[in-house]
Amino acid sequence: MTKLFEDSRVEELWQTYKQTHDKQIRDQLVIQYAPLVKYVASRVGSGLPQHIEQSDLVSYGFIGLIDAIERFDLNRRVKFETYAMSRIKGAIIDELRATDWVPRSIRNRIKELEQAYSKLETMLHRTPSDAELAKELEVSEAELAEILKQVSFTGIVPLDEVLFSKGGRPESTTLRDLIPDLGDGPQVMVEVREMRRVLRQAILKLGERERTVLALYYYEGLTLAQIGEILGVTESRVCQIHTKAILQLRVKMKDCHKSDQGGGHGYISKDLHLAR
Repeated sequence: MTKLFEDSRVEELWQTYKQTHDKQIRDQLVIQYAPLVKYVASRVGSGLPQHIEQSDLVSYGFIGLIDAIERFDLNRRVKFETYAMSRIKGAIIDELRATDWVPRSIRNRIKELEQAYSKLETMLHRTPSDAELAKELEVSEAELAEILKQVSFTGIVPLDEVLFSKGGRPESTTLRDLIPDLGDGPQVMVEVREMRRVLRQAILKLGERERTVLALYYYEGLTLAQIGEILGVTESRVCQIHTKAILQLRVKMKDCHKSDQGGGHGYISKDLHLAR
């Protein structure tokens, strides 16, 4: 059976807290897992504008950590760290959305890029090059690079927005909801598997460099600067590649939504944040 806690003292704290719900015990658990919050906040903050304070992200993250501690079920035999990181990241992103720090001009740029990608992919039956994208947008490649740089500030948030709606109803699923929950019924589990399948297919259609950046960033936990060292490019260039990959995923997921409207499920892609 999976060992959830390496430290017997921590396991005892958990058992006591779940039995008593004592606030002081909970605070001890918060202190125990505080490094998780700092880690997630630093990763989220690495792609945000400089005016976003790291201390604010940490504060938002602690809200997610407390929520994770209160909701965590010891009987599900899932490591708390795995469960908590999703909750922490979600809390940070929720607060960022609530403050709506992305300027309207950037949102308009994102929409223009998505439309251009969609049009060119339909025409070319492949991912368009930077030159083709720049021509479609009627800008130079240098101007396109600057646009991607501006848009890249939103790139860290994308993969957690709504991806999956059920039959047009307001209920929705995000990628951070795709972490298995053993308490879910069979229908929900089937929907999660289908969502993963669609996302996996969309990722496989990306270019090799885009797939590499996504894998190193989201699965290996590397920073953009570290990825740049591996690929032999600047951190700014990695940020642009990441942004292009996210935009292409959004377009591909929207295409899935259009082709699946006749069935029981629809796929939408407002923004994405790759589930770890």
